[in-house]
Amino acid sequence: MSLANACLTCGACCSSFRVSFYWGEATGAPNGYVPSELTEAGYHPHLICMQGTNQKQPRCVALQGEIGQSVSCSIYADRPSPCREFDMSIDGSNPSCDKARSKFGLLPLISVIEVA
Repeated sequence: MSLANACLTCGACCSSFRVSFYWGEATGAPNGYVPSELTEAGYHPHLICMQGTNQKQPRCVALQGEIGQSVSCSIYADRPSPCREFDMSIDGSNPSCDKARSKFGLLPLISVIEVA
């Protein structure tokens, strides 16, 4: 597996965490870009979250495909800041990535890359 394609065969982060962000990123605000119809109220008056991520078993409404096989984000170009800032854990640098992958029985990326 190449690093360039690692996220396209994973998607575990999109089904592991609540994606909360400032409401001003949504299209309902001036200069917003995240489709408002895919968001819902968050726990704070200034925060909203992606639909599906504020549940006991989260899965972002924008995630398409099967985790660990082939996935994509239906709003990739307009995804919120937490998604833009979430890095893959190439060398153990993002424990949240490793944790999400583990939740779905996927090896840490460092292990996958070493085997390939």
